[in-house]
Amino acid sequence: MDGLIITVILIVIFALVFDFINGFHDTANAIATSVSTKALTPRRAILLAAVMNFVGALTFTGVAKTITSGIADPFELDNGLLVIMAALLAAIIWNLATWYYGIPSSSSHAIIGAITGAVIVSSGFGAVHFSGFLKIIEALILSPIIAFAIGFIVYAIIKVIFKNQNLTKTNKRFRMMQVLTAAVQSYSHGTNDAQKSMGIITMALIVGGMHTSTEVPFWVQLACATAMAAGTSIGGWRIIKTVGGKIMKIRPVNGVAADLTGAAVIFGATLIHLPVSTTHVISSAILGVGSSHRVKGVNWGVAKRMVVTWVITLPISALLAAAIYYILHLFF
Repeated sequence: MDGLIITVILIVIFALVFDFINGFHDTANAIATSVSTKALTPRRAILLAAVMNFVGALTFTGVAKTITSGIADPFELDNGLLVIMAALLAAIIWNLATWYYGIPSSSSHAIIGAITGAVIVSSGFGAVHFSGFLKIIEALILSPIIAFAIGFIVYAIIKVIFKNQNLTKTNKRFRMMQVLTAAVQSYSHGTNDAQKSMGIITMALIVGGMHTSTEVPFWVQLACATAMAAGTSIGGWRIIKTVGGKIMKIRPVNGVAADLTGAAVIFGATLIHLPVSTTHVISSAILGVGSSHRVKGVNWGVAKRMVVTWVITLPISALLAAAIYYILHLFF
């Protein structure tokens, strides 16, 4: 078999592995609040998330096109297949490391930083589409800020509406509502996160001369949707414990406010074809809700550790991808 075809097949496999890891790494965020409030059992929450992620992943492809050509031109990329391979390996390594330590880092930051780092070491800074890159970075930076603000406002409104209601009955109603909000948030996660691997595979197909446009082939869409759903079914208990309990004590009303906020911000980004970090968005939504509820009730120490991880993910993944590319280039 031709070496080019073998390399493309390997990239497809690694991209699906990245998607699988993304499934249990990031999807944990989408169901963390519903599990922590016992609105859903862990088993049912994971099954629900897997199904809704699959459906969401089959719905849109705009973010995938942004990943395919927004950072670098796949039609003019030097050693493009090695660049993509190095980026995937770097993102996978970082995701597994942060998952092991239960830190909700960003798969989006990891893969975007990794692609950028590999492109720079391969072809120089001139090969990076900085207008597209900065647009993506702006979305990654602004989305958690927006999520925090909306979460704060949404919970403030809920407090006013239900201030004279019986707390026990209100929480019972909101616990039932969390089943729906967890489903919506899982769906929105699928519409955005699964597309990153779709974009990577499409990029590899273009570089390998097997595809001629940024349109995502349906088999790629289906494969990535399946990989993410399979990863989701594994769970992500380390991340669930951090997001669902260590940031703040979450009650059903808090969970609904955070879920609705996260889903709205993520889905909004999907509609304008921009990748965002579901980890950043959901965690920031919880922080916003927590601050609106009671500032002292938020564990700002955990929040600080998460923010530090978010900040360092992009540069570390870029450097890691650059190093991996350099090593791969010595042998291929």
